Amino acid sequence: MINKPLVLTYLYLLIYILLSSGVILYNKWVLSPKYFNFPFPITLTMIHMGFSGAVAFFLVRVFKVVSPVKMTLEIYATCVIPISAFFASSLWFGNTAFLHISVAFIQMLKALMPVATFIMAVLCGTDKPRCDVFLNMVLVSVGVVISSYGEIHFNVVGTVYQVTGIFAEALRLVLTQVLLQKKGLTLNPITSLYYIAPCSFVFLFVPWYFVEKPVMAVSQIQFNFWIFFSNALCALALNFSIFLVIGRTGAVTIRVAGVLKDWILIALSTVVFPESTITGLNIIGYAIALCGVVMYNYIKVRDVRASQLPSESIQERITKDWKLEKRSSDLFTPSNSSANVGGRGEGNFAASELNVDEEAPLISPSRLSHIGRSQLSNHTA
Repeated sequence: MINKPLVLTYLYLLIYILLSSGVILYNKWVLSPKYFNFPFPITLTMIHMGFSGAVAFFLVRVFKVVSPVKMTLEIYATCVIPISAFFASSLWFGNTAFLHISVAFIQMLKALMPVATFIMAVLCGTDKPRCDVFLNMVLVSVGVVISSYGEIHFNVVGTVYQVTGIFAEALRLVLTQVLLQKKGLTLNPITSLYYIAPCSFVFLFVPWYFVEKPVMAVSQIQFNFWIFFSNALCALALNFSIFLVIGRTGAVTIRVAGVLKDWILIALSTVVFPESTITGLNIIGYAIALCGVVMYNYIKVRDVRASQLPSESIQERITKDWKLEKRSSDLFTPSNSSANVGGRGEGNFAASELNVDEEAPLISPSRLSHIGRSQLSNHTA
């Protein structure tokens, strides 16, 4: 007997992996001077944001597929605007990196995402320095350094763009956790695009006006409507596929799918773009970094599961442990301290629940953004 829900889940995962890999390869093909030769990453990103925002507007306001959330001017100014700014920056820098370095090397550098997220979380006060996580971060960093050393076509400019985009994305993720979740605001992919995409478009307009507009005015632009329409459509479909995947799977499955997608993408990129060469040091370095990422994912999933235990069961365990301790030692005398222990337990539970980073680090920036975090939180709760 075929398990239809299970088959459907794997189908959604396959669609996500194919779309995620396809969008990255498509962007590289469009931007690369050797292929379609449209070396304007800000313009391409603005096309994505404009198209996504327009579709989201029709779905929310015209067809009323979903209802808009209660958005006040204060929430928009303090939450949506800063998140949109870093979202636009991460996409801008990430797409610009395609002009200078290979897709395979970009995916290897993206292994730094857990490192960047952990650093930003500690700086913003949403996470605390931990020895086990720190050791994983060291392992990831060492792996990325080895992979970079083995890169034949190493380019400093492209590497700086990509790493900057990674840290911009990490800061956006932390801001999403701090700002949106504290406001109790939950956005699905459609409402996320409805609010975030137009604001990101405005932010991208400023660097576009000063950086790309003067060059586009004097250059021979190869503009093909169907190329850009299909490219934007793939990016939009990817956001919806993320919604489907998150709605049917858990954190572990998403993280495993992300790892699998990266390996597939690295292999495919060498086929689609023959000039991309992978060396033995690339593979060794990335494998080392991946070990750190997998360990990081395991720690985070374990923390998520621990934080989701009902507060009653935690209280029962505290009481049970206290009784066992009382039996084994007469030095402990029951007093108001038992209530304090219970209070601290509940407080720690709430703090750990808030500090958990539920973002899948291997999923690229233009995909599982604030959308993934809010929906994953709902699914796993």
